[in-house]
Amino acid sequence: MDGLHLVAELYDCRCAVTRLQSADALRDICLAVCQAPGLTPVGQLFHQFVTQGGPAGATGAVILAESHLAVHTWPELNAVTLDLYVCNFSRDNSAAARRAFEEMIAAFVPGRIERREIRRGACREQALALSERCSSSSK
Repeated sequence: MDGLHLVAELYDCRCAVTRLQSADALRDICLAVCQAPGLTPVGQLFHQFVTQGGPAGATGAVILAESHLAVHTWPELNAVTLDLYVCNFSRDNSAAARRAFEEMIAAFVPGRIERREIRRGACREQALALSERCSSSSK
């Protein structure tokens, strides 16, 4: 269950407004930044918000073989929230996650960023030791 969870709030985004307003543009960015470092998209869902004046932001999720990426935009605030989680079960995906995350951030050209990096679950060595203890105690 060892994993890395990266979350950020992006403020004062100075990117092209279509990146904040369009679900299609958001989808293109998300898929590109996931594939470049070797993460594996297996599903996706994006939603376009609309007001009487036209597009009003988007939300989207890319389901990865390694876990997920979720993004929400607020064009009226020039803001974005990002959430990228990868598990490290079969290999360490941390470097790929960090690269994708940095590319997502760069795509929105934020003036201010609040970010957190959270290690999830037990480290691999602890999980293996626990597994060995559990299997030997059941014999």
